[in-house]
Amino acid sequence: MRFSSTLSRMGAAGVLLAAAAAVTAGIQARAGGTAAVSATVPATAAMPAPGDGIPLAAADAAAVTVPSSPDAWGGPRTGNEPTLSDRVVHYDIEATLDPVKHSVTGREQLTWRNRSQVPVKSVYLHLYMNAFEGMGSTFFTEKRLRESGFRSNVATGEGEWGHIALRGVRQGGTKVPWTFVHPDKGPASDHTVVRFDLPQAVAPGASTMIDIDFLTQLPRVIARTGYFGSFHLVGQWFPKIAVLELPGERGAATPRWNAHEMHLNSEFYADFGSYDVKLTVPKDYTVGATGERQGLPAEKNGMLTHRFVQGDVHDFAWTADKRTATPLVDTWSGPGSPKVTVTVLYPPEYKASAAPALKAARDSLTYFSNTLGPYPYKTLTVVIPPYNAEEAGGMEYPTFFTAEGYAQVEPDHLNQYLLDFVTIHEFGHGYFYGLLASNEFEEPMLDEGLNEYWDLRMLRDRGQDVHATTPLLKKLGFAPAFRVFEAERMGTPRSDPADAIGRNAYDRLQGIGPVYSRTAVAMRDLEARIGKAAMERAFKEYYRRWKFRHPSAADLRETLAEVTGQRAAVDAVFAQQVYATAKIDDRVASFSSREEVPLPGTRQANGAWVEDRQADLDKRIDAARAQWKKDHPNAREGSGPYPWRTEVLVRRYGAAVPQTLQVKFADGSVETARWDADEPWHKFSWVKPSQAVSAELDPQRQHLLDTSKLDDSRTMEADTRASRRWAMDFAAFVNYLYSLIATV
Repeated sequence: MRFSSTLSRMGAAGVLLAAAAAVTAGIQARAGGTAAVSATVPATAAMPAPGDGIPLAAADAAAVTVPSSPDAWGGPRTGNEPTLSDRVVHYDIEATLDPVKHSVTGREQLTWRNRSQVPVKSVYLHLYMNAFEGMGSTFFTEKRLRESGFRSNVATGEGEWGHIALRGVRQGGTKVPWTFVHPDKGPASDHTVVRFDLPQAVAPGASTMIDIDFLTQLPRVIARTGYFGSFHLVGQWFPKIAVLELPGERGAATPRWNAHEMHLNSEFYADFGSYDVKLTVPKDYTVGATGERQGLPAEKNGMLTHRFVQGDVHDFAWTADKRTATPLVDTWSGPGSPKVTVTVLYPPEYKASAAPALKAARDSLTYFSNTLGPYPYKTLTVVIPPYNAEEAGGMEYPTFFTAEGYAQVEPDHLNQYLLDFVTIHEFGHGYFYGLLASNEFEEPMLDEGLNEYWDLRMLRDRGQDVHATTPLLKKLGFAPAFRVFEAERMGTPRSDPADAIGRNAYDRLQGIGPVYSRTAVAMRDLEARIGKAAMERAFKEYYRRWKFRHPSAADLRETLAEVTGQRAAVDAVFAQQVYATAKIDDRVASFSSREEVPLPGTRQANGAWVEDRQADLDKRIDAARAQWKKDHPNAREGSGPYPWRTEVLVRRYGAAVPQTLQVKFADGSVETARWDADEPWHKFSWVKPSQAVSAELDPQRQHLLDTSKLDDSRTMEADTRASRRWAMDFAAFVNYLYSLIATV
């Protein structure tokens, strides 16, 4: 999921304004976006323990510190198994869309396998759509108490709520009693997690079949799902079983159910399995969905039934719209992958976005397959939502995602960058959320954060900058461009970070945004320290070792340390940023370079004390300098007959990181020193035949998480180039705003 469509469209100007203000006024932004106060929701009474005694994961669970066991989730997939994943669940679903009521009537046959060594008497399911049934859900309670929106913050009006109703639940023909539960101590009025108490326990290694009749009422498009007009994005729409984690998996010591409520800023986590889904919709509607279409749709009573099948995924979503233009369809092939059919579904008003989205999707298939591992599926469907359905844009599901649409897409303009980035970002989720299948509730950094890092890496590798301009602004001469990681650092809290990037998705002081930006910058900084090639080798192995296996933060840490051979660097980043919150703030506090000329005073000469008076010394010094210039007519300014003592004081106001100090001298020579000690300050000194002209910490810009890069360097003479550049861009923007105000 992309963080915020509105934020992304406003972000370039916001970044520029913040950066210009920082340069011209020395003010550093304290946090990216509006800080959300951690909400305390009314707690419910303790839940009755199920009969089998299997507990639920802790409400405050976050980044795991203990690596999973080697055989977790059945061990690494070698490619010799009959299926790509160790399938735990199978869904047979028949669903019918009512386009007037915007509802889906469904019949689901759920087959679930008990992987544990104990009988299971109760199972937990997610009813995500109930997050939108009213203001009493955990989702809306957090939204209300935090006074925070979700993306564009479109309000839900009368008649626009959504829900999912269980109409019947049976196991082997016997009615199954069910109870709403609150694993995260959310309000009693939240109905997003339900427990089924099974009439027949599921023995170790055995499977059970549960038949569920349900009705899903779609909300007006909100938070990843819903309708607008004839457009329907149907996501998180069916009862979905939670994950039973076993000892040695993601830090579990005993079997436990991982089933969290639907929070304002949380996403999803589910077992791998297979889906066989029949979708019945009006015959004039175009349908796209997860997986492979099976034959031609069957027509009956003016409705068409489309069948889609997909194995080795952990979710299923679909779209239906009667306004969809003729789809763009192409194919892609790559080493180790099947032939992939790429389809772009788009509305007529966003025709200009279809071909660029198709190209970005194909480019992403190539990049991710080459740098992580082969894409294993045969389909990829890209959906561009229509105008006014922005809340449906930028969301990922297996083999299927939504992008963004623009009526105009021009090279080197902001719209082009945003369309490319969102398409690449949502495709990338197909790896981190899809194939690796991390727990997005408890460890969102493993999906949103790592995906953001790899997306920006792709853009950097192909030389694509953020062009923060529009056609009108460009005509006015306002067309700043930013390197992607430099732009990313501007939007992340650096001077006062409040949350570890490994913290869970829903209990964060500064909201979900830093999960994206701070993780991406932290991983980029680690790459700068250990090397690009080493980082890529490690991520390839991470994908090979953990695809289809739900890795934890500890599993990522161990893979990076092992493959790169640089455990100290990896452990330091995880200790400072993943499991804790550490500010990086190193500065050049003072810088001097003084000529060491003879000094007045007394000295012994031929057994007698002689006084060197200042006036005499001045004559001697002038003569020596004159002779030097005569003997060295081409000598640079800052050199002469006397040595120069250069001193640089560096200060540390945050966590210790390995630093390089580079000092340049007038004669062209350079001195480099390492500062790796965990100390608040250090003074470096050199005596050389030339004056120093500049001193700079981190000349290779390895530490973009540093609070400010402006205090990393000093020069002997004032250097106003940075402030002039930002001031000119800022002035152009302000002049444009004034002219706009004057004409409205």
